[in-house]
Amino acid sequence: MIELIITHDGKNWIAKSSELSAKGSSLEQLDNNLKKIVEERGLFDADKKIDLFMFFDNFTIPQWIRQYSQHYFNRILRVEKHS
Repeated sequence: MIELIITHDGKNWIAKSSELSAKGSSLEQLDNNLKKIVEERGLFDADKKIDLFMFFDNFTIPQWIRQYSQHYFNRILRVEKHS
């Protein structure tokens, strides 16, 4: 599993870790870009898959509104190698 921090800069979703980073204007585009990077780098485990755990960086939200920010999320993207 690779853990990434996910944020939004007002235009793009951004997911990054020390191993990889990607961005996309939608979550679907972000997922597709992450899948492409995983495929290109061959980051799969022995079962030819890998989970990307993305947790939202709540520090990008102003502190006064964090208590109301339950709509932000963590997510897991499973990428499987295609033969």
